Amino acid sequence: MLFFIDKLGDGFLEKYKIIMTGGGSAGHVTPNLALIPKLSDLGYEIQYIGTEKGIERKIIEGEGIRYHIISSGKLRRYIDIKNLSDPFKVLKGVLEAARIIKREKPNIVFSKGGFVSVPVVIGAYLNRIPVIIHESDITPGLANKISIPFSTKVCVTFPESVKHIKGNKGVLTGTPIREDLLKGSKLKGRQICGYGDEKPILMVIGGSLGSKVINDIIRKKIDTLLKQYNIIHICGKGNLDNSLSSKKGYKQFEYVSEELTHLMAAADMFISRAGANVIFELLALKKPNILIPLSAKASRGDQILNARSFEKSGYSMVLEEEKLTGEVLIETMDRLFKQKDTYIHNMNNSSVKNGVDEIIKLIKKYTH
Repeated sequence: MLFFIDKLGDGFLEKYKIIMTGGGSAGHVTPNLALIPKLSDLGYEIQYIGTEKGIERKIIEGEGIRYHIISSGKLRRYIDIKNLSDPFKVLKGVLEAARIIKREKPNIVFSKGGFVSVPVVIGAYLNRIPVIIHESDITPGLANKISIPFSTKVCVTFPESVKHIKGNKGVLTGTPIREDLLKGSKLKGRQICGYGDEKPILMVIGGSLGSKVINDIIRKKIDTLLKQYNIIHICGKGNLDNSLSSKKGYKQFEYVSEELTHLMAAADMFISRAGANVIFELLALKKPNILIPLSAKASRGDQILNARSFEKSGYSMVLEEEKLTGEVLIETMDRLFKQKDTYIHNMNNSSVKNGVDEIIKLIKKYTH
């Protein structure tokens, strides 16, 4: 099937193709899903490069998009025996990606990051194909740090991020939000959980893989929380607690896909990790929230920076993982409930917009 786009706006039609990449976690895939409908409407043929067993494969193939498999090693900042072999996997991935790109001849490549993206970005560079990268966090992750020298432009989400991008490549676009996320039904969300209108709903999200720290603290204080809230708890694969299944007002899920928009619409307040994608979704939905960023001991500290930026802007309350106790959580929840209207007001007045249109403009500009 051929796809066409009137790039010049003068009736002259030309065929365009985009290859997208990003993986390793849902956070490196879902922003691509936000761009795909508009790219399709514009007539771009869309293909994707990812790994064989990465989370991106199931998500992208579920969208009916042509998917190419390459090898890639994980990039680490810490000492690990696999650091000896993984660079060779990356090199193999570069050669595989370069061959795919040479054969498919895309007009542009869009990368959302994650370790799979590095071979694709370098492969595009070797084929002289323009590359647009998107960085969600305030400071670039390791994969994007390696990729930036081979890129044309780098889209960033936070105003503070532009200064971290060298070579005048940084462009403030915001993060792309899926249009369907904004169309969830509060009523459907309550019906899915069997909740009436008697209590506000607290939704707990620990990231795409779940968070043991957050899961444990919620379950420790479950009886206290249930006195005031109905709870929707997305706890991650393999993290269900069957002993709590009979608790009235407590609904737990390993992972939610199609119903997520309705569940988020139904929720009145959130407790969440501080990955950039989810916090900008909460901002777009105007949902008061408590952020518990991943500890610097277990990460590069990007979630801490994200959370502090949102706290400074008046969009979120923040709790440090190291200082988290059941009592502190309950006290903070009480404060958030009392001040929820202030947080909604701050989010309503935010100048941050959905990044889809700005990113699409950039993709169109550098498509050749």
